[in-house]
Amino acid sequence: MESILNQTKEKSASSLTPQQTRELVCELCRNFYNQGWASGTGGGISIKEGDKIYMAPSGVQKERLKPEDIFVLDAQGETLEEPGRGLKLSQCSPLFMHAYQIRNAGAVLHSHSLNAMMVTTQYNKHFRIRNMEMQKGVEGFGAFDTLEVPIIENTAYECDLADSLAEAIRNNPKSHAILVRRHGVYVWGKDWKQAKTHAECYDYLFEAAVRMKQLGMDPTV
Repeated sequence: MESILNQTKEKSASSLTPQQTRELVCELCRNFYNQGWASGTGGGISIKEGDKIYMAPSGVQKERLKPEDIFVLDAQGETLEEPGRGLKLSQCSPLFMHAYQIRNAGAVLHSHSLNAMMVTTQYNKHFRIRNMEMQKGVEGFGAFDTLEVPIIENTAYECDLADSLAEAIRNNPKSHAILVRRHGVYVWGKDWKQAKTHAECYDYLFEAAVRMKQLGMDPTV
């Protein structure tokens, strides 16, 4: 079967059918699993299509998701359709909703990338890097700018991060991501394509910064 990513390559997000959106969430989860962003049932993704939000369930093998496993929520975060079979709505749901409601995101993902986790051990309140070509892949930044991402402290339960994440989003209007200490990162974009691009660029920059610090280099110089 042709990849849903290829099927939608030339389409705008608004042209996706409900079934295509469900398939896309599953394929992106597989893509992120293969990159190490959603191993051990961690991570997740949601896509807003029209006035509905399609969200992967919590605590499942992300690379084995099927379209019928996806939850559908309304713009306020209330569940419209659920798969049943014991599947649970993602614990990321309240955090995803802040990005949708505060930043008008079209897609939000949560990565457990090792690069995202490690970079939070190297910085205090903000990740900073500058003069990197890959910054151009993040909306609002050029190659010679200083790119920043706020870092919030982790909690025992993911849903308890919601308030601090919302505050960080409001206080950092240029950022399209929030790092969580020793945990991972939340990333969003105006649609799934931009969210995916942002996630890949941020992850590259996180890894670059960690490696530069290992070499005794300052990523902000």
